[in-house]
Amino acid sequence: MNKNVNQNVNQNYDVIILGGGAAGLMCAIEAGKRGRRVVVLERADRIGKKILISGGGRCNFTNLHTSPENFISANPHFAKSALARYTPADFIGLVEKHRIAYHEKKLGQLFCDRGASDITAMLEQECRDAGVEIRCDTKVKSVQRNEAHDNDHFSVHAEDASFTAGRLVVATGGLSIAKIGATSFGYDLARQFGLKIVAPRAALVPLVFRERDRKRWCDLAGVSTEVVASTGRTKKALPTFRENLLFTHQGVSGPAILQISSYWDGKEPIWLDLAPERNLAAELRTHGHRELSSWKLLLREVLPRRFADRWLETYPLQGNSDRDFTESERQLHAWEIRPDKTEGYGKAEVTAGGVDTGELSPQTMESRKVRGLFFIGEVVDVTGQLGGFNFQWAWASGFCAGRAV
Repeated sequence: MNKNVNQNVNQNYDVIILGGGAAGLMCAIEAGKRGRRVVVLERADRIGKKILISGGGRCNFTNLHTSPENFISANPHFAKSALARYTPADFIGLVEKHRIAYHEKKLGQLFCDRGASDITAMLEQECRDAGVEIRCDTKVKSVQRNEAHDNDHFSVHAEDASFTAGRLVVATGGLSIAKIGATSFGYDLARQFGLKIVAPRAALVPLVFRERDRKRWCDLAGVSTEVVASTGRTKKALPTFRENLLFTHQGVSGPAILQISSYWDGKEPIWLDLAPERNLAAELRTHGHRELSSWKLLLREVLPRRFADRWLETYPLQGNSDRDFTESERQLHAWEIRPDKTEGYGKAEVTAGGVDTGELSPQTMESRKVRGLFFIGEVVDVTGQLGGFNFQWAWASGFCAGRAV
């Protein structure tokens, strides 16, 4: 199944898929079911490496609450067609067909009970059943399109073999997690064929504090607390996320930060509500105590003790008046942080940006300019929020392309 290419020969297929990740394998399965002769070329030594490390090794393979609003794109409508044609229920049906045990962790996030290898084994079996050929350790050197009146085809040249097909599907992913082989190949290929690219950037990624804030907060590394995170000049226009924040040795991470990082433009501040839905000043009035010691005890109830004490050191209560307590609480509900940068592609779970959706058909993922050329998955300018949405986009976009090639 996972063979190396050892012969310097030209091999003919109906469909060549570049990339053996989630989107590429789903596309291969659907195309194979339709009787197409399909080869998947994967540069790594095995398929689905990103699948295997996702969700802490348990693969958060979809989200029950998937909707177009869970995705970021220059064209927020582009993903609607694919997401409607292949839903979380469709993928769950495939998982259950293979008797893979799974559970809902929270917020609609579905994980494997045993491990992510259940998903890669399932995809590999589906590929076998569909007659799909998978070739690992195959590093593509160049791609050309040979134009003829009735016989347009693509030639893909690897280190020791060449492949031709009338359909070429690019499922090479983004730039995130270079240690498992991420490259810019998909973007380079799009540019080669004249397609526009929305500038890629790290998304779902921890944030790095500026030096002053690192000195102030980063010895709290490991401390976690629930927050509501928001960003942007018009905060109402962008989502807010109520999840945990985690202090790190460089800045902040945790689900709330990963989520808001995808919307952060690198310039605007990020606001954190450290006491969601609490009215602390009113609680103090109810208890009849209004002094520093009572405020400190209340903060220790709301925040982890070390963080509460550091907060009071950094933002001390100015006095005992209503105005003083109101101002201290305002700071707590709207902590403004201005990160220096993200931790970059090395720590990013996904890459935002990519092939401009204006270049592609939303029904088939085929290039509008180059007949027979398709782009699917993370390489496209569609980026999901945290929680299984990026996998659902991979399955859906791969399915649509697989039905079209």
